Amino acid sequence: MKPFPIFVGIAAVALVVAHYLIFVTVPMEVRMGPVQRIFYFHVPSAMMCYLGFILCFLGSLGYLFKRKTKMDLFALAGAEVGLLFGLVVLVSGPIWARIEWGTWWKWEPRLTSMLLLVLIFMAYWVLRTYGGRGEGVRRFAAVLAIFGTPNILFVRNAVKKWRGDHPDDVVTTLDPDMKMTFYVCMLIMLLLFSLLMITRYRMHRDARTAQAIRRRLGRLGGL
Repeated sequence: MKPFPIFVGIAAVALVVAHYLIFVTVPMEVRMGPVQRIFYFHVPSAMMCYLGFILCFLGSLGYLFKRKTKMDLFALAGAEVGLLFGLVVLVSGPIWARIEWGTWWKWEPRLTSMLLLVLIFMAYWVLRTYGGRGEGVRRFAAVLAIFGTPNILFVRNAVKKWRGDHPDDVVTTLDPDMKMTFYVCMLIMLLLFSLLMITRYRMHRDARTAQAIRRRLGRLGGL
């Protein structure tokens, strides 16, 4: 049996375990109540979003220097998976904010910089998806990813730097059961991230191979 389906099964079981820990085992947070349970999805998703964009940055950097297709496809896969987790952050955050702040959205530093980060990589994805297959498009997208990734530092430091309302460094204040659940959820999200990353990279690689085969067959047919 190939190892990849086994890891998919492990990830599926792990997600069930995560939901059990979050909604059954972990104690209720006294001040915020049930809505605080979003934390166990929200924060790990933010970490996976950063990881995806950093991998896109590394792949883009490698592509610009070595012009290898696999680096370009790796960068694209990283952007796509990072965007997926970024959207989870932007959806779960307002739900939490509605209960905690009484509003769905505030233009405070961390929320605004996170939205900007996601929009930059959304632009990258749109460019790669609809901009054509030319070398110029791939290089321009790589440059966009390289200059967009440092915005992660603004997101991470926004609360301390500009005194936003978003909570910061809340993990250290959790009780032991909550902290353990958080770390377990982080590991499960990392497993899910890895599987999605591998899947998207393989899909792009196979699609590129199929395109090359079609082009060769087309040239042969024209002879």
